[in-house]
Amino acid sequence: MELTFLHRDQSCVVVNKPSGVIVHRGLANDADDVMRAVRNRIRMHVYPVHRLDRGTSGALVFALSSDSARVFGKAFEEGRVEKRYWAITRGKPQDGEIDHAIQNREGGPRVPAVTRVRCLAMNGRYALVEAHPLTGRLHQVRRHLKHVSCPIIGDTNYGKGEHNRYFREHYDLHRLALHAISISFEQPETGERVSVHAPLEGQLRSTLVALGFPTGDSAASDESGAAVCP
Repeated sequence: MELTFLHRDQSCVVVNKPSGVIVHRGLANDADDVMRAVRNRIRMHVYPVHRLDRGTSGALVFALSSDSARVFGKAFEEGRVEKRYWAITRGKPQDGEIDHAIQNREGGPRVPAVTRVRCLAMNGRYALVEAHPLTGRLHQVRRHLKHVSCPIIGDTNYGKGEHNRYFREHYDLHRLALHAISISFEQPETGERVSVHAPLEGQLRSTLVALGFPTGDSAASDESGAAVCP
């Protein structure tokens, strides 16, 4: 597994997770997972403090001690960690907040969930959307965009097969078009605010280029200069 390390300090490491691999063993028992790959690269134990779906790529944080992991856990619980995602969707969602309760676990009760979205670019009926989840629920970004009839391309659970096939055939995109482009948090030991940008890579980046969409190469999405859709 090729991993790009984006940030490292005395409390944590941030890597650019590839699409198609799990964060750690749990519900799945794959031969490879990101946590073991990071551990083997830096030769020390690491602690997962959040997760990204198998198909999602982008910024993923691991704590380097159990104390730091507890601090991160509290920060995530209190909403003090800011995560931003880029997604290609079928259709353009209205800029603003999607406030729609969803399950936080399979078979569980619906709980409040809010995602702030804005459209960055359009090509025909497809959009590049930035999503900023204000809560952390199971598959929140994917489910919220489906809720507003703008499913993410490549999503086999919440998307549309005809559009997924179109992107496979025309853009060679064989993955979920969802990327955690940035994460911002307080460094557990110093309290300093750390912001990490995760560059888009591989199939997803080449698809954005082919569509004429911004790629966010220079900085995180707030600073990318991408024009908001009219």
